[in-house]
Amino acid sequence: MEESDVSGKVEAWFAEEVGRKHKTEVDPDVVEYVVGVVTTDEDLVEGCRQGDYSIIVDALGPMLEDCLGLEDQEEKVAALCESFAKQVLVQGDEQDQDQQQLEPRGKGVEENGNGRGGGGGGFMIAEAVASDSSYAGEQRLKENVLSSEQLIAEYQVPTLPKASAKERAKLERRKRRQEELREKELEEHKKQVQMMLDEQSGGGEGEAAMPTIVRNQGGPPIVDLKLEQLSVDVGGKELIENCQLTLIKGRRYGLVGRNGTGKTSLLRHLCKENAVKGIPRNCQILHVAQEVKGEDTTVLESVLDCDTERKQLLEREKEILAQQAKEGGGKGDGKGSGELERIYDRLTEIDAHEAPSKASKILHGLSFDESMQKRATKTFSGGWRMRIALARALFVQPDLLLLDEPTNHLDLHAVIWLEEYLLNWPTILVVVSHSRGFLDYLCTDIVHLHSRKIQVYSGNYTNFEKARNEQLRNEKKAYESDQAKRKHMEDFINRFRANAKRATMVQSRIKALKRMAEVSLTEEDPEYVFRFPDPGQITGSLISFDEVSFAYTGKDGARGPTLFDKVSFGVDADSRIALVGANGAGKTTLLNLMTGRLQCTSGYVNRSPQVRVSVFSQHHVDGLDLCLRPLEYMLKEFPNTSDDVMRGHLSRFGIPQELQMQNMYKMSGGQKSRVAFAKITFDKPHVLLLDEPSNHLDMDAVDALIQGLNVYKGCVILVSHDEHLISASANELWVCADKKVTNYNETFEHYKKSLSKA
Repeated sequence: MEESDVSGKVEAWFAEEVGRKHKTEVDPDVVEYVVGVVTTDEDLVEGCRQGDYSIIVDALGPMLEDCLGLEDQEEKVAALCESFAKQVLVQGDEQDQDQQQLEPRGKGVEENGNGRGGGGGGFMIAEAVASDSSYAGEQRLKENVLSSEQLIAEYQVPTLPKASAKERAKLERRKRRQEELREKELEEHKKQVQMMLDEQSGGGEGEAAMPTIVRNQGGPPIVDLKLEQLSVDVGGKELIENCQLTLIKGRRYGLVGRNGTGKTSLLRHLCKENAVKGIPRNCQILHVAQEVKGEDTTVLESVLDCDTERKQLLEREKEILAQQAKEGGGKGDGKGSGELERIYDRLTEIDAHEAPSKASKILHGLSFDESMQKRATKTFSGGWRMRIALARALFVQPDLLLLDEPTNHLDLHAVIWLEEYLLNWPTILVVVSHSRGFLDYLCTDIVHLHSRKIQVYSGNYTNFEKARNEQLRNEKKAYESDQAKRKHMEDFINRFRANAKRATMVQSRIKALKRMAEVSLTEEDPEYVFRFPDPGQITGSLISFDEVSFAYTGKDGARGPTLFDKVSFGVDADSRIALVGANGAGKTTLLNLMTGRLQCTSGYVNRSPQVRVSVFSQHHVDGLDLCLRPLEYMLKEFPNTSDDVMRGHLSRFGIPQELQMQNMYKMSGGQKSRVAFAKITFDKPHVLLLDEPSNHLDMDAVDALIQGLNVYKGCVILVSHDEHLISASANELWVCADKKVTNYNETFEHYKKSLSKA
């Protein structure tokens, strides 16, 4: 574009958008810079003409953020850039095309009676309406309209030319360049996160380092931690700002807050060396965030090796005994007998002989039976290796233990055991969990993150909810009372301001108004929503099993042990079923048989030909393209859908427009889960199969999920150990055990108690 053509348009746009609407002084240097960008970057202009506004957001977005103070408001910045493109870069082209289309094929259009060319047909009609309102004028107006239609019929209206091969190649190059840029940003983000995790764990990439039992570490014993000036920021975004937090030995803290408020970031920050004022150097902190490395070491040895002093003493004992045997002496004879005696004294002092029993009990509580404890760690999946990492931390017993969603990788048996084990935890415990029941049973205090601040409440999660709601009610009453007082005084001042007799009273109230302390309201979180689309009416059995048996087949073709044996059942549109059972009982396998992802060994799985089935699992969350924003991702998955329809669908799952335009790699686990929910429900399924749907969701999101499932007009089958979710959304409890699927005719609470007694 020519600089002379675009300069005036840019100045006009800035005067309107920046000067008048945002009341910000227009910087001539900024305008000059923008003119230079627009007139020299052909790809930018061409992309806007093709409707691709992302390139102008990349080019001008940061500058507009600085000019208008719109940091972290990506949606507003994107809208401004799109407005600029349409008004400055595209509108002029459209006007030029319109002018070209109005040129006749043959001789120039004869001038009409007003002395104007044919291009003034539209103006002539408007002029007639303005100047003549009589009946005759109306008749002439109709004639003018007809003559204008005839005139337009004479014009040659060219069709828009198709993009040339060169232009298409240019668009493809731009698209690839944008994708490569986003992939680089994602990789850089992953590296930064991994470096932070490796720094706090000391392990290799993606692996937890072995924690060690520390004795006689120097300094006074850790009792209380008084954290001061606590601030956490991620990627330039302030999550926690200048807070204080006191953690007391023997207390168990539940860390709660909306997805994205910084719970996981706070745990990571506490692990950084010298990052937090108030944590002594001799304080041992463990954050269970990564799985253990898969090695030839057995599971039991992997836990016992955390006691490095015990390991070294036992190794030295072996060396001395071997040396004595070589010299022909007996135990206690010859060289090293004094050292051997000291080793035995120290082993007794640190209860070394009790260590294997202690480690084995912890592992057994986390569902590792005796044979599993003897297997190499490399033979286990990531979820089981996370359990080993948790077992290590429990065995080491650090001064400050940080657990982030510890129940995500556990079955109900292990969750019950962990609740009981942590109930007697002797040091400081901070745990993040989406499970209301877990926090209610375990916690002595709740740490609430909200609006970049930290507030501590005594009691469990239910007590916190009551106290929080009462606090908000009292604040609202105080605020309303304060506003009423202010209004009364302001009304008096305005009414009698000009009355000389009441001047003293008016001045008195003005002073009193100035002295009144400002009463503010705590900003309440917006309400979450999960609105599942109506799948339409469908009758009869949706999925049925008839004498179904199933066994996995090994790589060598040999059939493994039978997981299900002659199972029969049916589900319809009104079914609300919770599947429970121990790990390995086949809950996820059963869901895969329902979808057809797995084929039964014998029997029949019947699915109605009209039924649409959708599955939610951690696999679907992990499968999101994190390079993209939620809106872009959904439009890529469903390309024949308009932006407005997709925006509306995403908002049904608590993803507002601002979040729709944020890169998904910057989103929390719960926010990504909501995107996955939006994806699996877009086709309006009749059956929802949900495998641990509450993992990573915060409490409010779980409540919104429950409300959404309760009004959903389809079949729901969920695998979960979340008591609140099951009790509030399921009316049938099915137990997978002993190769069968049976209907449990009692409540989930009763089932949980039966496991505790077993």
